[in-house]
Amino acid sequence: MAKQKSEKSLQQNEVKRKNTNKPKSNKPNRSKKGVLNKKQTQKNNQKIQKDNKPQKNKLPKKPDANIRIAFLGGLNEVGKNMTLYECENDMILVDCGLAFPEPDMLGVDLVIPDFTYVEQNVDKIKGIFITHGHEDHIGGLAYLLQRVNIPVYGTKLTIGLIEGKLKEHKILDKADLNIIQPKDKVALGCFEVEAIHVNHSIPDALALAINSPAGLILQTGDFKIDTTPIDGDVIDLARIAKLGEKGVLCLLSDSTNAQRPGYTSSERTVGDSFARLFHKADGKRLIVATFASNIHRVQQIIDVAKSVGRKVALSGRSLENVVETASRLGYLNIPDGILINIDSVSRYPHDKLVIITTGSQGEPMSALYRMAFSEHRRVEIGTGDYVIISATPIPGNEKTVGKVVDELLKRGAEVVYEKMYEVHVSGHACQEELRLIMSLAKPKFFIPVHGEQKHLRSHAAVAESMGIAPGNIYIADNGKQVELSKRKMSVAPDVPAGKVFVDGYGVGDVGSAVIRERKRLAEDGLMIISAVIERETGMLISGPDIVSRGFVYVRDSEQLIAEAKLVTQICIDECCHEGRIEWNTIRNRVRDDVSRLLYDRTKRSPMVIPIITSV
Repeated sequence: MAKQKSEKSLQQNEVKRKNTNKPKSNKPNRSKKGVLNKKQTQKNNQKIQKDNKPQKNKLPKKPDANIRIAFLGGLNEVGKNMTLYECENDMILVDCGLAFPEPDMLGVDLVIPDFTYVEQNVDKIKGIFITHGHEDHIGGLAYLLQRVNIPVYGTKLTIGLIEGKLKEHKILDKADLNIIQPKDKVALGCFEVEAIHVNHSIPDALALAINSPAGLILQTGDFKIDTTPIDGDVIDLARIAKLGEKGVLCLLSDSTNAQRPGYTSSERTVGDSFARLFHKADGKRLIVATFASNIHRVQQIIDVAKSVGRKVALSGRSLENVVETASRLGYLNIPDGILINIDSVSRYPHDKLVIITTGSQGEPMSALYRMAFSEHRRVEIGTGDYVIISATPIPGNEKTVGKVVDELLKRGAEVVYEKMYEVHVSGHACQEELRLIMSLAKPKFFIPVHGEQKHLRSHAAVAESMGIAPGNIYIADNGKQVELSKRKMSVAPDVPAGKVFVDGYGVGDVGSAVIRERKRLAEDGLMIISAVIERETGMLISGPDIVSRGFVYVRDSEQLIAEAKLVTQICIDECCHEGRIEWNTIRNRVRDDVSRLLYDRTKRSPMVIPIITSV
């Protein structure tokens, strides 16, 4: 009996084990009456409610905001820097500089950006930020504010220099000038612009952190990393690093020295060189040529001059204006009694005098140029002069600087120039400094600015070496526009941009056609042919008379002039006999036939201007 019970118990346990190992059914767990149990009912109800709720991740994503950057100047050239930013129907500008004319721009005084695109969008523009007070960043501002009145933001020295320019153009009273300091943030429309202190060859230089819904853009302006600056204010690398941690969408960086390896020397090294050279020039008059806006350099010259007991005179209107502004605002420390007027230099012995002058680039109208060519009213160069050119020639100016140096040497002066001694250091960052900024900013996209094509490409190569993908680097040109979002960078439609020539009081009235005519006149000269014709018969009453300028001397070329007169007379007679007394036709025939004659005889093509009048 016990055995039967044991077998029955084993069978029941086996059945129970088999049922436990069976896969669970997907059918609802029901009670004996076929109704869902309470726990399963609550679970199913929760699932139904969840399925009926709207799914947030299924809604269309809001598109990324984008920002456009239009380059109006400063690319593939040195000077006239100007950049425009656009986001959500708001615009801001950065810098408005000028460039000096190239040798083939005959008669042109200055070159400024084309403001057409700015004028077309003046209602959107909230303001313009100026990075520093150099001419290639502020020189075009007075011409811009004559056309559009927009708020201007810059540091105290920069605004002070701008005020002087606007006063000359008689628009200072109308201008909206605003002084900002490093670490200030200015909100304009959808933009928030933060000022960041950087080192350069002029005090109060800024980089700009431009924040927008599309992301943060860092534009360095002109800069270098100087750990021992004259004014003691080191570039704010900590702030750039903090921005890099937050995320920089795009970096626009100065490319001027992108071809130079290593680091840029500190400005203090120039002061040490001045001290050595001033002692070397014992007994001679010192003449130091430098950029008018290099206030740190001027301060060092004054300091060394005081230490050796010399007076200081300034020569050059731009230099005098900058020194007056800088000293008034506290950026120059000039000891009492050390400055004298340039008109009184003849009263002092050579060994007690230092003259600071403009003209380090060999500009034809500068003070140093006039001294070299004996055109200066107060300073005559001779064997008792020691001239220091404290600057490196800007690309393209090498010949003009060399010409000035040659003339100074011919007059017996001792000249220190270029790299004979360390009398100049650049205000622009070299490759290792550029790499440091990139490593701190960590930009997603990179655009090199401020320089010629060789500088931009070298800077792009530096960026690639820092791990920035080639597809995230854009080498732009004036008139180009790029569009950025958090995901991509693309090229947008071009905008109007170019060169506007300033000639005297004329702005933009001298175009490329006029420059070509001036070049032709300069190369081949001019011939004017005048004649008087009877209106009804077409008979020649007077002339033809010929005046030549810059082509041939009339008295030495009588046969050529006689042939030109004969050709003119034949043209007029033929037109009249053919019954075509149309003044334009006669003028064109005379011009073409005489030009052909002159080229056949001389292989030159002067400009021929027929003046045919009728009575």
